Amino acid sequence: MKKILVCIDGSRYGQVCCQYAFWFAHKTHASVDVLYVSENWQYEAPLIADFGGSLGAQPYMGLTEQLRQVEAEKAGVLGGYVNDMARKEGIAGRVAVHHRTGSLVDCITEFESEMGGAGLVIIGKRGEGANMATAHLGSNMERVVRASPLPCFVANREFFEPRKILIAYDGSASADKAVAWFGVNRAAFAGAELHVVSVARHGEEAHATDRLAVAEQTLLGFHRRIIAKVLPNASAADAIAHYQQSQGINFLLMGAYGHSRIRRLLIGSTTTEIIQRCLVPVVLFR
Repeated sequence: MKKILVCIDGSRYGQVCCQYAFWFAHKTHASVDVLYVSENWQYEAPLIADFGGSLGAQPYMGLTEQLRQVEAEKAGVLGGYVNDMARKEGIAGRVAVHHRTGSLVDCITEFESEMGGAGLVIIGKRGEGANMATAHLGSNMERVVRASPLPCFVANREFFEPRKILIAYDGSASADKAVAWFGVNRAAFAGAELHVVSVARHGEEAHATDRLAVAEQTLLGFHRRIIAKVLPNASAADAIAHYQQSQGINFLLMGAYGHSRIRRLLIGSTTTEIIQRCLVPVVLFR
Protein backbone atom coordinates (compact mmCIF):
# COMPACT_ATOMS: atom_id res chain seq x y z
CA MET A 1 0.00 0.00 0.00
CA LYS A 2 1.94 3.01 -1.28
CA LYS A 3 -0.65 5.73 -0.77
CA ILE A 4 -3.66 6.28 1.52
CA LEU A 5 -6.44 8.76 0.73
CA VAL A 6 -8.22 10.15 3.80
CA CYS A 7 -11.51 12.08 3.62
CA ILE A 8 -12.04 14.46 6.53
CA ASP A 9 -14.51 17.04 7.77
CA GLY A 10 -14.84 18.94 11.01
CA SER A 11 -16.22 16.00 12.99
CA ARG A 12 -14.60 13.66 15.50
CA TYR A 13 -14.64 11.02 12.78
CA GLY A 14 -12.29 13.11 10.65
CA GLN A 15 -9.73 13.11 13.45
CA VAL A 16 -10.02 9.35 13.91
CA CYS A 17 -9.66 8.81 10.15
CA CYS A 18 -6.31 10.58 10.33
CA GLN A 19 -5.24 8.49 13.32
CA TYR A 20 -5.91 5.28 11.40
CA ALA A 21 -4.19 6.62 8.29
CA PHE A 22 -1.08 7.58 10.24
CA TRP A 23 -1.08 4.19 11.99
CA PHE A 24 -1.17 2.44 8.61
CA ALA A 25 1.51 4.79 7.29
CA HIS A 26 3.83 3.75 10.11
CA LYS A 27 3.15 0.06 9.45
CA THR A 28 3.33 0.10 5.64
CA HIS A 29 5.54 3.18 4.96
CA ALA A 30 2.75 4.60 2.79
CA SER A 31 2.25 8.29 2.08
CA VAL A 32 -1.03 9.95 3.14
CA ASP A 33 -3.17 12.39 1.15
CA VAL A 34 -5.78 14.13 3.30
CA LEU A 35 -8.75 15.51 1.36
CA TYR A 36 -11.27 18.08 2.59
CA VAL A 37 -14.13 18.81 0.18
CA SER A 38 -16.34 21.91 0.36
CA GLU A 39 -19.72 20.99 -1.07
CA ASN A 40 -20.61 24.61 -1.90
CA TRP A 41 -22.88 23.51 -4.74
CA GLN A 42 -25.60 22.59 -2.23
CA TYR A 43 -26.07 26.28 -1.34
CA GLU A 44 -26.43 27.59 -4.85
CA ALA A 45 -29.13 26.20 -7.14
CA PRO A 46 -31.90 25.60 -4.55
CA LEU A 47 -31.83 29.10 -3.11
CA ILE A 48 -31.52 30.82 -6.47
CA ALA A 49 -34.51 28.84 -7.73
CA ASP A 50 -36.63 29.40 -4.63
CA PHE A 51 -35.76 32.98 -3.68
CA GLY A 52 -34.16 34.52 -6.75
CA GLY A 53 -37.37 36.22 -7.84
CA SER A 54 -37.95 38.01 -4.54
CA LEU A 55 -34.40 38.59 -3.30
CA GLY A 56 -32.67 39.07 -6.61
CA ALA A 57 -29.51 37.30 -7.66
CA GLN A 58 -27.02 40.01 -6.68
CA PRO A 59 -27.45 39.92 -2.86
CA TYR A 60 -27.34 36.15 -2.95
CA MET A 61 -24.09 36.08 -4.93
CA GLY A 62 -22.50 38.07 -2.11
CA LEU A 63 -23.69 35.49 0.42
CA THR A 64 -22.28 32.67 -1.69
CA GLU A 65 -18.88 34.35 -1.75
CA GLN A 66 -18.96 34.67 2.03
CA LEU A 67 -19.72 30.96 2.32
CA ARG A 68 -16.74 30.18 0.08
CA GLN A 69 -14.49 32.30 2.30
CA VAL A 70 -15.75 30.53 5.42
CA GLU A 71 -15.07 27.16 3.81
CA ALA A 72 -11.57 28.23 2.78
CA GLU A 73 -10.83 29.35 6.35
CA LYS A 74 -12.23 26.10 7.72
CA ALA A 75 -10.06 24.09 5.32
CA GLY A 76 -7.02 26.04 6.51
CA VAL A 77 -7.78 25.33 10.16
CA LEU A 78 -8.32 21.61 9.50
CA GLY A 79 -5.17 21.44 7.39
CA GLY A 80 -3.14 23.01 10.19
CA TYR A 81 -4.55 20.54 12.68
CA VAL A 82 -3.73 17.57 10.41
CA ASN A 83 -0.19 18.82 9.83
CA ASP A 84 0.31 19.18 13.61
CA MET A 85 -0.88 15.59 14.09
CA ALA A 86 1.51 14.42 11.37
CA ARG A 87 4.46 16.21 12.98
CA LYS A 88 3.69 14.64 16.35
CA GLU A 89 3.55 11.22 14.69
CA GLY A 90 6.86 11.84 12.94
CA ILE A 91 5.50 11.45 9.40
CA ALA A 92 5.03 15.07 8.31
CA GLY A 93 7.13 14.52 5.19
CA ARG A 94 4.70 11.84 3.96
CA VAL A 95 1.44 13.77 4.56
CA ALA A 96 -0.18 16.23 2.13
CA VAL A 97 -3.44 18.12 2.72
CA HIS A 98 -5.75 19.04 -0.17
CA HIS A 99 -8.86 21.23 -0.39
CA ARG A 100 -11.33 20.71 -3.23
CA THR A 101 -14.79 22.08 -4.04
CA GLY A 102 -17.68 20.01 -5.39
CA SER A 103 -19.22 16.62 -4.71
CA LEU A 104 -17.17 14.37 -2.42
CA VAL A 105 -17.57 11.34 -4.69
CA ASP A 106 -16.59 13.32 -7.79
CA CYS A 107 -13.60 14.82 -6.02
CA ILE A 108 -12.39 11.41 -4.86
CA THR A 109 -12.72 10.02 -8.39
CA GLU A 110 -10.83 12.98 -9.86
CA PHE A 111 -8.22 12.80 -7.13
CA GLU A 112 -7.58 9.09 -7.72
CA SER A 113 -7.29 9.76 -11.44
CA GLU A 114 -4.91 12.69 -11.06
CA MET A 115 -2.73 11.46 -8.22
CA GLY A 116 -2.83 7.70 -8.89
CA GLY A 117 -1.39 4.95 -6.72
CA ALA A 118 -3.85 5.08 -3.80
CA GLY A 119 -4.41 1.71 -2.19
CA LEU A 120 -7.04 2.60 0.41
CA VAL A 121 -9.73 5.22 0.99
CA ILE A 122 -10.53 6.11 4.62
CA ILE A 123 -13.84 7.78 5.46
CA GLY A 124 -15.78 8.27 8.68
CA LYS A 125 -18.87 6.23 9.43
CA ARG A 126 -20.64 9.51 10.02
CA GLY A 127 -19.89 13.18 9.49
CA GLU A 128 -20.48 16.57 11.06
CA GLY A 129 -24.10 15.66 11.86
CA ALA A 130 -22.91 12.75 14.01
CA ASN A 131 -24.73 13.96 17.13
CA MET A 132 -28.08 14.03 15.34
CA ALA A 133 -30.02 10.94 14.20
CA THR A 134 -27.32 8.76 15.71
CA ALA A 135 -28.75 5.51 14.33
CA HIS A 136 -28.02 6.61 10.76
CA LEU A 137 -24.83 6.49 8.74
CA GLY A 138 -23.28 9.51 7.03
CA SER A 139 -24.85 10.61 3.76
CA ASN A 140 -21.60 10.23 1.79
CA MET A 141 -20.35 6.92 3.15
CA GLU A 142 -22.32 4.52 0.94
CA ARG A 143 -21.87 6.69 -2.15
CA VAL A 144 -18.10 6.64 -1.71
CA VAL A 145 -18.01 2.87 -1.15
CA ARG A 146 -20.11 2.20 -4.25
CA ALA A 147 -18.18 4.63 -6.47
CA SER A 148 -14.59 3.91 -5.52
CA PRO A 149 -12.77 0.89 -6.99
CA LEU A 150 -10.48 0.92 -3.96
CA PRO A 151 -11.02 -0.79 -0.60
CA CYS A 152 -12.87 1.65 1.69
CA PHE A 153 -11.98 1.85 5.36
CA VAL A 154 -15.02 3.07 7.33
CA ALA A 155 -13.75 4.51 10.61
CA ASN A 156 -15.61 4.39 13.90
CA ARG A 157 -15.69 7.18 16.50
CA GLU A 158 -12.66 5.98 18.48
CA PHE A 159 -9.23 4.71 17.43
CA PHE A 160 -8.44 1.07 18.23
CA GLU A 161 -5.19 -0.60 17.23
CA PRO A 162 -6.25 -3.85 15.51
CA ARG A 163 -5.75 -6.75 17.93
CA LYS A 164 -8.58 -9.09 16.96
CA ILE A 165 -9.45 -9.11 13.27
CA LEU A 166 -12.50 -10.68 11.67
CA ILE A 167 -12.91 -11.53 7.98
CA ALA A 168 -16.54 -12.23 7.07
CA TYR A 169 -16.20 -14.73 4.21
CA ASP A 170 -19.03 -15.82 1.93
CA GLY A 171 -17.07 -17.13 -1.06
CA SER A 172 -17.83 -14.08 -3.22
CA ALA A 173 -15.31 -12.17 -5.33
CA SER A 174 -15.43 -9.26 -2.89
CA ALA A 175 -14.70 -11.58 0.05
CA ASP A 176 -11.74 -13.01 -1.89
CA LYS A 177 -10.48 -9.43 -2.28
CA ALA A 178 -10.64 -9.04 1.50
CA VAL A 179 -8.53 -12.17 1.97
CA ALA A 180 -6.00 -11.02 -0.64
CA TRP A 181 -5.81 -7.49 0.86
CA PHE A 182 -5.07 -8.94 4.28
CA GLY A 183 -2.28 -10.99 2.75
CA VAL A 184 -0.70 -8.01 1.01
CA ASN A 185 -0.84 -5.90 4.19
CA ARG A 186 -0.18 -8.68 6.68
CA ALA A 187 2.89 -6.93 8.13
CA ALA A 188 0.57 -4.29 9.61
CA PHE A 189 -1.32 -6.98 11.53
CA ALA A 190 1.58 -9.06 12.82
CA GLY A 191 0.74 -10.45 16.26
CA ALA A 192 -3.01 -9.89 15.88
CA GLU A 193 -5.52 -12.70 16.33
CA LEU A 194 -7.30 -13.47 13.04
CA HIS A 195 -10.84 -14.85 12.84
CA VAL A 196 -12.54 -15.90 9.61
CA VAL A 197 -16.21 -16.83 9.67
CA SER A 198 -18.88 -17.87 7.22
CA VAL A 199 -22.61 -17.64 7.91
CA ALA A 200 -24.73 -20.63 6.86
CA ARG A 201 -28.47 -21.03 6.67
CA HIS A 202 -29.98 -24.27 7.94
CA GLY A 203 -29.02 -27.13 5.63
CA GLU A 204 -26.11 -25.22 4.05
CA GLU A 205 -23.54 -25.85 6.76
CA ALA A 206 -21.50 -28.35 4.71
CA HIS A 207 -21.15 -25.96 1.79
CA ALA A 208 -20.15 -23.13 4.13
CA THR A 209 -17.55 -25.38 5.78
CA ASP A 210 -16.00 -26.21 2.40
CA ARG A 211 -15.74 -22.60 1.26
CA LEU A 212 -14.39 -21.53 4.64
CA ALA A 213 -11.67 -24.21 4.42
CA VAL A 214 -10.45 -22.67 1.15
CA ALA A 215 -10.17 -19.22 2.72
CA GLU A 216 -8.48 -20.62 5.82
CA GLN A 217 -5.89 -22.45 3.73
CA THR A 218 -5.06 -19.24 1.86
CA LEU A 219 -4.82 -17.22 5.06
CA LEU A 220 -2.49 -19.77 6.67
CA GLY A 221 0.05 -18.70 4.11
CA PHE A 222 -0.08 -15.20 5.57
CA HIS A 223 -0.83 -15.59 9.26
CA ARG A 224 -0.30 -18.24 11.93
CA ARG A 225 -3.03 -17.48 14.44
CA ILE A 226 -6.35 -18.22 12.72
CA ILE A 227 -9.72 -19.15 14.19
CA ALA A 228 -12.16 -20.37 11.52
CA LYS A 229 -15.82 -20.95 12.30
CA VAL A 230 -19.15 -21.49 10.55
CA LEU A 231 -21.94 -19.45 12.14
CA PRO A 232 -25.37 -21.06 11.79
CA ASN A 233 -27.93 -18.32 11.46
CA ALA A 234 -30.61 -17.17 9.04
CA SER A 235 -29.38 -13.56 9.28
CA ALA A 236 -25.78 -12.75 8.33
CA ALA A 237 -25.98 -9.37 10.08
CA ASP A 238 -27.19 -10.95 13.34
CA ALA A 239 -24.53 -13.66 13.26
CA ILE A 240 -21.60 -11.37 12.45
CA ALA A 241 -22.63 -8.64 14.91
CA HIS A 242 -23.06 -11.18 17.72
CA TYR A 243 -19.71 -12.83 16.96
CA GLN A 244 -17.92 -9.49 16.81
CA GLN A 245 -19.28 -8.42 20.17
CA SER A 246 -18.88 -11.75 21.95
CA GLN A 247 -15.28 -12.26 20.78
CA GLY A 248 -14.12 -8.69 21.30
CA ILE A 249 -13.30 -8.19 17.63
CA ASN A 250 -12.03 -4.65 16.96
CA PHE A 251 -11.37 -4.75 13.19
CA LEU A 252 -13.62 -6.15 10.46
CA LEU A 253 -13.07 -6.95 6.76
CA MET A 254 -15.95 -7.87 4.45
CA GLY A 255 -17.45 -7.58 0.99
CA ALA A 256 -19.91 -4.73 0.49
CA TYR A 257 -23.20 -3.98 -1.24
CA GLY A 258 -23.43 -7.10 -3.36
CA HIS A 259 -26.94 -6.28 -4.59
CA SER A 260 -28.36 -3.37 -6.57
CA ARG A 261 -29.71 -0.21 -4.97
CA ILE A 262 -33.25 -1.20 -6.00
CA ARG A 263 -33.01 -4.56 -4.27
CA ARG A 264 -31.58 -2.84 -1.22
CA LEU A 265 -34.66 -0.61 -1.04
CA LEU A 266 -36.85 -3.69 -1.05
CA ILE A 267 -34.98 -6.00 1.34
CA GLY A 268 -32.49 -3.75 3.11
CA SER A 269 -28.69 -3.98 3.17
CA THR A 270 -26.70 -6.49 5.21
CA THR A 271 -23.62 -4.27 4.79
CA THR A 272 -25.36 -1.20 6.23
CA GLU A 273 -26.79 -3.15 9.15
CA ILE A 274 -23.42 -4.62 10.08
CA ILE A 275 -21.71 -1.22 9.94
CA GLN A 276 -24.43 0.25 12.15
CA ARG A 277 -24.28 -2.55 14.72
CA CYS A 278 -20.54 -3.25 14.86
CA LEU A 279 -18.91 -0.26 16.57
CA VAL A 280 -15.48 -1.01 15.11
CA PRO A 281 -13.68 0.00 11.92
CA VAL A 282 -14.78 -1.91 8.80
CA VAL A 283 -12.82 -2.30 5.57
CA LEU A 284 -15.22 -2.84 2.67
CA PHE A 285 -14.43 -4.46 -0.68
CA ARG A 286 -16.44 -4.27 -3.90
